[in-house]
Amino acid sequence: MERLFHEVRSAMNQRGAVVIIIAISMVVLVGFVALAIDVSDLIVVRNELQNAADAGALAGARFLYVDDGTGLTVNVGVNQIAYDAATANKAIAVTGAIAVDVNWSEGQNAGENVDVQRGHWSFGLDSLERGFYPNDSTEPVDLWNLTTAELDSNIDFINAVRVVARRQENPAPSFFARIFGYDDFQLAADAVAYIGFAGTLQPLEVNQPIAICKQSIIYGADGFTCTVGRMIPSTEDTGGWTGFGQEEDGSCPPGGTNSQEVKDLVETGCLGEGANPEMLNLGGGITFNEGQIDIAFQKLIDCWEENAGDPPEPPTKPWTIMLPVVDCSEGGPTCHPLVGAVVINIIWIIREGPQYNEPLHPKNDDIIPWQMSAPEGSELGSWLSDNPDAEQRWNNFAGHFNLRITEDQIIDWEWMKDHNITKTIFFLPDCKPHEPKGVSGGENFGILAKIPVLVH
Repeated sequence: MERLFHEVRSAMNQRGAVVIIIAISMVVLVGFVALAIDVSDLIVVRNELQNAADAGALAGARFLYVDDGTGLTVNVGVNQIAYDAATANKAIAVTGAIAVDVNWSEGQNAGENVDVQRGHWSFGLDSLERGFYPNDSTEPVDLWNLTTAELDSNIDFINAVRVVARRQENPAPSFFARIFGYDDFQLAADAVAYIGFAGTLQPLEVNQPIAICKQSIIYGADGFTCTVGRMIPSTEDTGGWTGFGQEEDGSCPPGGTNSQEVKDLVETGCLGEGANPEMLNLGGGITFNEGQIDIAFQKLIDCWEENAGDPPEPPTKPWTIMLPVVDCSEGGPTCHPLVGAVVINIIWIIREGPQYNEPLHPKNDDIIPWQMSAPEGSELGSWLSDNPDAEQRWNNFAGHFNLRITEDQIIDWEWMKDHNITKTIFFLPDCKPHEPKGVSGGENFGILAKIPVLVH
């Protein structure tokens, strides 16, 4: 009997222990459930805040520049645009959709608690640490004769918008966590949208089927320059014809360019409708032709004379066109990667070979220029000569517009004679601010992008 009583008592003690363990486990389980529900809710709220910050930053950066009639300037109205876009979003939580908080009022741009700011984004290429630097400046900076690292370190180069979205005045309420003393949670998310340089070109934005080698417009330690003139083609990498061919995987179609197709593209571009039928994507190769295509060149001559002169008189003003930029150090002879876009001023085209051994030959009167206006926005003055000696006239022309084949070599008469230069385009990159084009992602050739990208 005593043994039976002991076993019954032992069983009752075990049941009591199980009840205690179950009670403790239930408390822990409720805690985990509360944590899971509240954490899930906070993740949703945090994602919605991030969406609001992203939307505000992208909306503001999309309109970061405005043309005031004299060129592109920084648009002080982007803060309002970014604020409106961010606050139009709501942060969804267990308790329902609540408008996000954005600490900003009209006219603000700097300050510790200002949530909408325009400024400079640095990738940390030189003296600045990677990050966003608020700046009130509205003055555009020159993009020429500067390296990428120098631009990256210039905080006056306004290229980004930052937005912070919060649940501060209306914190995200807890659901089960209030059992443990957490009534609500203050959350925030921030985003920076950056406007870089044109990395894509929309259909019909390119004026002619000519691709410029970036090597011909990046000059020594100065980076991209608009103060040195070059020529196409030359003994250096300067440019060539393109059919704009691109495959979806970024490769070039086999076979390179087609002469008739390039000629037709020149004609289309001359009509002012744009030459590229499809969008051109950064990084992908485009078809390239290092040689001369006579039927396309003759059509280009006709177009140049119509746009820059008064036929039958020779052209007397620059012809300004936008072209794709390719890296001629990569790819093969029929394909180079697209790296950006540039606007150039064609200041002369030699249609056929000058009489190099007879500078006073009458034929040179039509081949070597007598006058040329300076490109708009250039510090160079207009050029005019009445010298009947074609050699002296050309040397004066080349010196005035700083036409160079290398840093030390002006494209003078002797050099052209030695290389038997014929059917050649002479150009200066354009120094004016240009209307933004495409999506950010290209290199600096003077054309900012239209579409920003998120960098933070």
